[in-house]
Amino acid sequence: MSSVYEGPVFVVKDNIDTDQIIPAQYLNLVPTIPEEYEKLGSYALIGLPESLYSTRYVEEGESNSKYPIVVAGRNFGCGSSREHAPIALGSAGCNLVLAESFARIFFRNCVATGELYPCDVTERLCDVLNTGDEVRVDLDAGTVVNKSTGDEYSIKPLGEVRPVIDAGGLFNFARENGMISK
Repeated sequence: MSSVYEGPVFVVKDNIDTDQIIPAQYLNLVPTIPEEYEKLGSYALIGLPESLYSTRYVEEGESNSKYPIVVAGRNFGCGSSREHAPIALGSAGCNLVLAESFARIFFRNCVATGELYPCDVTERLCDVLNTGDEVRVDLDAGTVVNKSTGDEYSIKPLGEVRPVIDAGGLFNFARENGMISK
């Protein structure tokens, strides 16, 4: 896995719940079926209120987002414990979410599925970055750089969960490390 990710960000604020990430009517899609996995990506963040977020994360008719990085405020991924939430974001092409804090179950589902990196930021980036701003995130250095301004921010290390996400999730990690048979 790479430790550096670059691209435009999609910015949301506080308390983005799993219903906003992937509404309940799409939970009948089975992520292990390739066509349905791809379809999940097309619905990522479709539950956001249009009155607050006029730009769609995934354009209508597309299955991938042009925003590989989501920037959020506090409590990202709150709500129900659906593993479809990080899977939908990952399917849409999201590599990582930079948030002030995460709901515990969403964080655990990111690790278990290996879909994306849930990175805690040390500053409220959702107030200083705008959707479309280009950033460079270096997981090894623990930095986020706004490529337009050169401003640099810190992210907290992922610690022991990083190798699990690097491996593509809990089961792949267990196989790679001989914990379960291949």
